[in-house]
Formats: sequence, C-alpha cells, structure tokens
Amino acid sequence: MTVAGDFRPHRVAVLALDGLLPFELGIPHRIFGRPRDAEGRQRYEVVTCSVRPPGPVETDADFAVHVAHGPEALATADTVIVPASYERGPVHDEGRLTDELAAALARIRPGTRLASICTGAYVLAAAGHLDGRPATTHWAHAEHLQRLFPRVRVDPDVLFVDDGDVLTSAGVAAGIDLCLHMVRRDLGTAAANEVARSMVVPPHRDGGQAQYIHRPVPDPGLATTAAARAWALGRLHEPIQLRDMAGQEAMSVRTFTRRFREEVGVSPGQWLTRQRTERARHLLESTGLSMDRVAREAGFGTAQSMRQHLLRVLGVTPTAYRRTFRAGGGA
Repeated sequence: MTVAGDFRPHRVAVLALDGLLPFELGIPHRIFGRPRDAEGRQRYEVVTCSVRPPGPVETDADFAVHVAHGPEALATADTVIVPASYERGPVHDEGRLTDELAAALARIRPGTRLASICTGAYVLAAAGHLDGRPATTHWAHAEHLQRLFPRVRVDPDVLFVDDGDVLTSAGVAAGIDLCLHMVRRDLGTAAANEVARSMVVPPHRDGGQAQYIHRPVPDPGLATTAAARAWALGRLHEPIQLRDMAGQEAMSVRTFTRRFREEVGVSPGQWLTRQRTERARHLLESTGLSMDRVAREAGFGTAQSMRQHLLRVLGVTPTAYRRTFRAGGGA
C-alpha cells in the first residue's frame, strides 16, 4: 500500500446518504481504523463524507449524524465505500442517480476501489459501475436489483463478491466480512486476523458462502457437526475422508453432509479446502518453510496442488503471495 520512505495511509471515504443505517456506517471505521504498521502508524485513514456540504445526515433511527466532510473527500480517496441507505429515492425506484449524487460520484478518481454494503449496491449500479459485472446485495433485495439493472450479474446467494476494483456485499455481517477481506487483500492474513480478534468476530468467511444458512443456530435437540469440524482442524495436514468426519458425529455420510451444509452453508469438501487455503496463507506469511513443506502442512499434499488452489482462490501463486505479504508490506 505504501512505499518505504514515502508513507501515506490508504484513504477510505465512506459515503453517508440520507436514511443510512448507523451500524453499517460504522463498519468501515471499526475495521479500517485498526491496522497499524511496525512503527505504530495507521495503515488506513477513514473519513465520512456526504453529497452535501458538512452537516447532518438523516439515519433510519431516531437521530441524525453530523458528517464533517462534503463530496470533495471522494476526490482524494483510494477506496470509496457506500453503506446501505433506506432513503434511496430514484436510485432504488427508477435506477437513476439524483443530480446531487451524480455530481458527488463524478469526483471519484479513475482507478479508485469501490465497495458497497448491502443496498449500497444500488448506488454503484445506478452509476454504471456494476454493468457486466458480478455483484450481490442482501438476498431480500437481489431480485429487485436484478430487474432494475439487467446488465448486472446479481448473485443472491453469496456473502460478498470481489471483482477486483469493485466489491459488493450482502447485509450487515457480510459488510464486516467484506471489509476484513479488503484488509486481508491489502495487508495479509495476519493483519486481518488481528482486526477480527479485536472485534471478536470470525476472522474469515469466504465470499462464496451462502447468505442464508438453513440452521444458523443448531437445534438443541439435534446433533451438530461442530465436533467434526474441530477434529478436522486439528489434522488438516493429514488425509481426511468424508466418512471419517461423519464418524466423529456417529452419522451416516448422507446425514452428515446434509447437516453440515445446513449449519455451515457449504459442503464438507468446500469447507476443508477453504481451511487448508487459510492455513497455507498463514504459513506463507509467517514462516520460511519450503513450498513443498507448506503444501504438506496445509494438507494439499504437493506444491503443485497448493499452487492450483491458491491461483483459483487468490489469483496469485504461492511464491507471489509470500513475496507480497511475508515482509509485512501489503498490496
């Protein structure tokens, strides 16, 4: 993110629109306000701005927030985040920007990273930033978003979509996942995990995980798959068969697979691959182990297998990933 000797924090501008949800407005500040470098300097500078001169912005609660920056803050941002708003007017009803909002968005420099939380995707779509791209929003709004913006490839099932310079997320908690993902992409797994630990939230939920999990809170009258997941996490470096995981819960493979997907939102195989990918990332960042050793410790078996998985998930090779993050720098 920065060049040695020429330090400048990555500037994140959060666009506050009337009818905003206070919780979602606070997510970027809470997450991007935490990371610091070895000298204690903040890696991000987070500012909140409005489409109008500094002043009050209405929320969906019984209070307003005073925003200290006007739309000019968008012109200096490296990342712009649009949280959800319940007062979307023409954006939500007709798929078009108001003159005021269009003028504000026009200040954003080419190449600026754009992100939305929940229904903030309507703003990005109305501005044309999602045309021809995959995107998501809260599952309850996904069908309407698709009808209003037919050129957007809306995926209603995922937590967030990373399409490079444009990222979108589902509602509330998925906004946390998205912001942690951006920190992980910028600064590496260790930095994102530290932020997650300070917030007491899961350090990583993959963007492809389902928005709606059929049994997010296990029925106390039914067996869960938690013990099998804990068992597998302790031996990721070993071959793990589905029948072995099912055996930990004394279930048939069929019952275990169904119960696992209901609780976690993905299949046991997908979950194992994600855990092994995270293990490999941690080892690449924090150790000098050879690629073959990292692959074995993470459970991929061979360096070639690990390379294929990281290329598919991260878009970079293990060598490039280590070169980027092991020195404590960032993308």
